Amino acid sequence: MNIQSEIDFFSELGLVDKARFLSKLMSELSEEVKNGAGDVSDLSRYRFAVEINQRLARLVYQLLSEDLARPQDDVVIRMLLSTRADKATEKLMHKAYSRVVTSFESHDTTVLLNAT
Repeated sequence: MNIQSEIDFFSELGLVDKARFLSKLMSELSEEVKNGAGDVSDLSRYRFAVEINQRLARLVYQLLSEDLARPQDDVVIRMLLSTRADKATEKLMHKAYSRVVTSFESHDTTVLLNAT
């Protein structure tokens, strides 16, 4: 997976589509963890999924609030797709991310949240 092309793809999305994309990723990641192998190391994967989902939920809130203090797009994608010591966790994230990318359709939203 080419991280730079994923950064470019994500950066081209509008704020609402970014929020939709990340919400879908949270769902896919949870589904991936839920369907895990069931071994002892699953606890670390559950913790990983909870931590990432908490971060993504906060980011979705920041996107929808148009919070300028939110992380930049490249930071978000690198957080999600970076190489990890636990290869099973890395694979888990990549599988969830790949499913979102292949099924995601931008709706070219034009909603302005803070319009007066």
